[in-house]
Amino acid sequence: MTASADGIGKRYMGREISAVMGWQGAAWLERAERDREERTDLLLAALQLQAGMVVADIGAGTGYLSRRMAQAVMPGGKVWAVDLQPEMISLLQAGVKRSGLTQIEARLGSVDDVRLPASSVDLAIMVDVYHELSYPYEIMASIMKALKPGGRIVFVEYKAEDPTVPIKPLHKMSEAQIKREAAVFTLDWERTVSTLPWQHVVVFRKRD
Repeated sequence: MTASADGIGKRYMGREISAVMGWQGAAWLERAERDREERTDLLLAALQLQAGMVVADIGAGTGYLSRRMAQAVMPGGKVWAVDLQPEMISLLQAGVKRSGLTQIEARLGSVDDVRLPASSVDLAIMVDVYHELSYPYEIMASIMKALKPGGRIVFVEYKAEDPTVPIKPLHKMSEAQIKREAAVFTLDWERTVSTLPWQHVVVFRKRD
């Protein structure tokens, strides 16, 4: 198919995959008003992180969320911050160094593999990332391999159901579409948190 203005011309399960936000857009990820606009505090509460957990931040970008999750998994926890853009990894590592949060480890993934050890992750999260994956099935399969039995995958996506959310349509996903795509894998829907102003948080658990 011909690509639309914001898409790549590839369809998956009834939707066009959106274009990736390049590392050149990194400043938007760290914008001062992000906490207020997206209520990151509500997202962190919804994740129910605990000390000792191993968390994978897939498509971590500059590490905005990784830095905030890192403190919640201490003592003894770890955050793998995965991105496929080497430039973004460099920005992420610089931010981690400034923060002094040694429990964050940057990992370079690929377009079809998160490259994490098997059965190592308690919770994997993708914040405004999944809709941009050019190989969504393959990335999900690699996350499933990395998850421990009973581990969780969390999709955070801008609400396609809400026309007032000021984001381009291809960069939004409905809860129904997220569930449809997750159903291909051995995942059980656990809950959806709708308290965030722009995004929904859809949580799935890997079957034991």
